[in-house]
Amino acid sequence: MSADGSLGSGIAEWIREYADSSGISTLVVGVSGGVDSAVTSTLCAMTGIRTLALNLPINQDSDQFDLARAHISWLESGWDNVEGGLIDISSTFEKFANDTMSGFSVTDLALANAKARLRMTTLYTVSASNNGIVVGTGNKVEDFGVGFYTKYGDGGVDISPIADLMKSEVYELAREFGILDEILNSPPTDGLWEDGRTDENQIGATYEELEWAMENYPDKGNEGWTQRQSEVMEIFTKLNAQNSHKMKPIPIYKNS
Repeated sequence: MSADGSLGSGIAEWIREYADSSGISTLVVGVSGGVDSAVTSTLCAMTGIRTLALNLPINQDSDQFDLARAHISWLESGWDNVEGGLIDISSTFEKFANDTMSGFSVTDLALANAKARLRMTTLYTVSASNNGIVVGTGNKVEDFGVGFYTKYGDGGVDISPIADLMKSEVYELAREFGILDEILNSPPTDGLWEDGRTDENQIGATYEELEWAMENYPDKGNEGWTQRQSEVMEIFTKLNAQNSHKMKPIPIYKNS
């Protein structure tokens, strides 16, 4: 599927139909400053349904915070149904990390994932208070390729409008919508690390490379592949297997 002129309106209509059929009056979406949340929140705005676009910093890098704030302002200037909001969860996270978990051995990765789960809790609290649903911002590569998201964090959502779009298709929609150049040109990051590491730093491959791997997986043959393509396929295969528990239904014991 390519992002043509009808794709954005089609997704927005799908969101609106789902909300209408479910008796939902509010769409709640977290805005991170990245292209995925920018496109998702814009799609929500296009529905005409009340949209709460929330900036949820947790000791956030100033660049990411500013990008999120700028996008929310852009949304508010273009759609009357959008309401921006800022909920700083930094002190809550610090209390959790320093006091609640005191005495336990906690890894940096576990604390990074805790940030995503605190954001999820915040989004659902707002959603439940406004007859709303939480709208997911994950793309196809993240959600169904390498599982690059936090289970019950940014993976905890009610609907996923862009989860069948490759990252390149998300960028196509972003350009079509006129998303801010600063967001388009910013390296993708999950914003969970204080050192500002990017998605590529963490994964070891670009989204363009991962798309290639996803389209060729599970082809095990490497005839005609470059050395880098073989490396990327190895990265993709490892992450796909390692994170399969996120992408499959929860195992249930069958009492037969």
